[in-house]
Amino acid sequence: MKTYSKVSDIPSGSCTASPTAGTLVLEGGAWRGIYTQGALDVLMEQGILFDTTIGCSAGAMAAIGYMSGQIGWAPRINLSHRHDPEYCGRGAMKRDHGITGFSYLFHELMEEYPFDRDRFNDPSRRLYVVATDIDSGQPVFFEKQDRCIFKAIRASATVPYVSRPVVIRGHAYLDGGLSVKIPYAFAKGLNPRALMVIRTQDRSYRKGEKHLTALDRLLYGSRPELLDSMVRANTLYNETIEEMEADEAEGRTFVLTPSRPVGISRFEGDMEKLGQLYELGRDDMNRRMPELLAYLRNREDT
Repeated sequence: MKTYSKVSDIPSGSCTASPTAGTLVLEGGAWRGIYTQGALDVLMEQGILFDTTIGCSAGAMAAIGYMSGQIGWAPRINLSHRHDPEYCGRGAMKRDHGITGFSYLFHELMEEYPFDRDRFNDPSRRLYVVATDIDSGQPVFFEKQDRCIFKAIRASATVPYVSRPVVIRGHAYLDGGLSVKIPYAFAKGLNPRALMVIRTQDRSYRKGEKHLTALDRLLYGSRPELLDSMVRANTLYNETIEEMEADEAEGRTFVLTPSRPVGISRFEGDMEKLGQLYELGRDDMNRRMPELLAYLRNREDT
């Protein structure tokens, strides 16, 4: 099974720092989320554990190890098991009716890579994840205190078209990115002292207009509200980025973006490319750490 050649160099350890006042927003992006995991490892190494984290899709998955304060936990799994068919492939499809082996992750892999559930469940830190209700087409936010949080994370990261929706309390959900790709408005609604966003595309990236395809209509034609949300999502994404950048210019928000275009596919299988993206997340966060620390100090005075 192919793994990243430098997977043994991924740092490890635990961050037990007190929560940092502020909210962290994690964009999705499938395997581009490896970038986020690199940045999160550096945050933990620096003792920065935001008291509130909001994740969408791959961002929700990346939040798991950050909430448990386990440095290197998420990238070590992803850069070792990308080609494990139980995690991403036939075994996942057979067991979970989708391309990601959530059951394998939440059971076998959490045993193989011991997961600190006590730290994850620490009530002093909040986690929200967003999934899309396939009937209403609207984003729904689940909180860590809900007993279904791991099921909600699964729903948030469940890839449409090739995966069966996740049913929670009688409602069916798919990827949060179908309705809101960066849950920035929700984060601002929490009125945080500080607000940080980690994107998975470079600063110049914008999405093109979404046009419904024959496959969209074939699979989801009976859910017009979902199709409407899918059409609007790209425009909302671009508007959200403009709003974030305006807030950033005024010192209200800190945004971390890849310092160069992310040249990997949504389902990238080249382990060296994925490993390099993890290292880019680390490098970018380390480089901008003085700016982040200054931002956090300034927000303490507001």
